Amino acid sequence: MMKSIFLVLISVFTLSSCASPDWRTASREPAGIAADPTTSQDAIIDVYAADAFSWRGWFAVHTWVAIKPKNAREYTVYEVVGWRIKQGLPALKQYQTPTPDRYWYGAKPERILTLKGDKASALIPDIKQAVDNYPWADEYQIFPGPNSNTFPAWLALKIPELGLEMPFRAIGSGYADRIDTQG
Repeated sequence: MMKSIFLVLISVFTLSSCASPDWRTASREPAGIAADPTTSQDAIIDVYAADAFSWRGWFAVHTWVAIKPKNAREYTVYEVVGWRIKQGLPALKQYQTPTPDRYWYGAKPERILTLKGDKASALIPDIKQAVDNYPWADEYQIFPGPNSNTFPAWLALKIPELGLEMPFRAIGSGYADRIDTQG
């Protein structure tokens, strides 16, 4: 009896933290939060957070950064994804998309920062330079980091003008502080 209750609780816990228990079928649809790059001419910097996949979403978020230079027809998204390491690829990836606000494997994202116009235009080159200098691009560790939350936190340290404050559940964001203590 106790084993059955335990299994039911585990099933509810796992299923309730993600719309789909299988990452292959979980939603990756746009959430409708981001400005349409075909109609918005402004430069834009957006940072998103969504519950991590599966049971991890009860405790942690996954974060990513999207930039769109003035008049660009797509966003460039930067994010750190751990499973890329197992494929022999860098954890830090970038890609072009008109929809940077896609669900994170079933979890609807929240925009935690948005900058537009001249301020975004001024900071986009700094973000691109910081991406090139990210010290953990080829590393990933769920805890204590570096992970998907370390990258935006590191950007916030390197570019204080962003004004980015990481969510409380951005586990691994504190790892970014190590760069200053490593000498």
